[in-house]
Amino acid sequence: MGIQKDRIKFNVGGRVFETTATTLANAGRNSFFGALFDENWDLNSQFNTNNSNEDCFFIDRNPDCFSILLDLLRTGDLNFPPNVPERLLYREASFYGLLDHVRSAKWGPFDGNQLRLGRSLTGQAPGDGTAIRAGPDGGCCVAHGSMVHVYDWMLEEHPPMNLDYQRVNDMGWADSESVVISACERLGSRDGGMGLFNTSSGELRYKFQVSHDNQLKSYTAGALSFSGDFKIFSSCKGRSNEYGIGVWDQVTGKQIDFFYESPGWSLGDADKLQWLHGRNCLLVATLFPRKDNCYISLLDFREKNMVWCWSDIGAPLTVDEKRVRDAIAMEESNSICVVNEYEDLGFIDLRITGGSVRWSSRSRLMKGNMPDEPCYPKLALHEGQLFSSMNDSISVFCGPDCVLTSRLRRSYGGSICDFSIGGDRLFALHSEENVFDIWETPPPPVI
Repeated sequence: MGIQKDRIKFNVGGRVFETTATTLANAGRNSFFGALFDENWDLNSQFNTNNSNEDCFFIDRNPDCFSILLDLLRTGDLNFPPNVPERLLYREASFYGLLDHVRSAKWGPFDGNQLRLGRSLTGQAPGDGTAIRAGPDGGCCVAHGSMVHVYDWMLEEHPPMNLDYQRVNDMGWADSESVVISACERLGSRDGGMGLFNTSSGELRYKFQVSHDNQLKSYTAGALSFSGDFKIFSSCKGRSNEYGIGVWDQVTGKQIDFFYESPGWSLGDADKLQWLHGRNCLLVATLFPRKDNCYISLLDFREKNMVWCWSDIGAPLTVDEKRVRDAIAMEESNSICVVNEYEDLGFIDLRITGGSVRWSSRSRLMKGNMPDEPCYPKLALHEGQLFSSMNDSISVFCGPDCVLTSRLRRSYGGSICDFSIGGDRLFALHSEENVFDIWETPPPPVI
């Protein structure tokens, strides 16, 4: 696109606005304003207007919101006047195809050391929140017993997903419009397993079946993980031999593989699954207190082989260190990070099968009195930064030595029972008041 000197006028809801083609081009090709340009990003001739009001391009929309969005295209800055509700502006931004511009202006690229508390929301059933998962577009879903509540990036709640009194074990976003939920099998019924739900309507699209010896089996689905080639993994427990890790095609919902649990090892009770893109393997971790001992392994589904494993059975460890509460693979450092009930971080070398845990520090990461009902610590890894929840706070570790660099904490809601990162946001779910917090990185200053 060359230097544009064309000016264009809009009559929006009775108010006249004048701007330049260069400003409108900032909206991008897939926006409402992108249609005003030809394939060479030159303003279409029918929109070359003079200064008379008769030649204005009329849009029957809200003029106050248009003024804000036009200023956003001019400066990159977003300012909310007190007379314009945020929800109204988001609706208008959606009409013009500018939601991504609004989001970029509201918060910047994710950085754990720059996070600020943006908002807190109270759930539907105090004390019943069990899990939270961040969506790819900045929304989230929260599990409350047998219900899953979905929020879009504007934190507006959608119709809930009701599993008819089946306890939710895990959930994950297949894409921005679909959530996969795993649930317990109910005694005396063939319910349970996994289903894919629409995030807008809350309706069940289809269920994921398990087949054993060419027969469909009822089962309890547990931890979930997703690969980049549209595969869904879940730990499974059936009534006969359906113990292990099932694999389904995300697009068709059909089962495509099953890794059966070997004697003396635990897969069907797994607490954590993580797909490792670099190794093309699945991390499976079964942890205390679900089992008396901890089992961590890497599964290669191409060869149906367990290529790496670690367990604390028979290991000369103290009681404290044996109680590994969470684990996460760190592919860049060829290690697995674990955390115990005292929030000590440890590392296991992926290049050595059955090696010992190298604890990074014996100092307690949390000081002061323990809460009456402490939650087990959780781990997350995002763009090279390691996150660990510790009672009522989340710590951020950076660098090859995982140095503690910052801590996120607020005083309301009690211990953090779960947290999740996605869509440039961190969501933290508190156990006592069923409150979840939304942490965001402020946008960079507009110069």
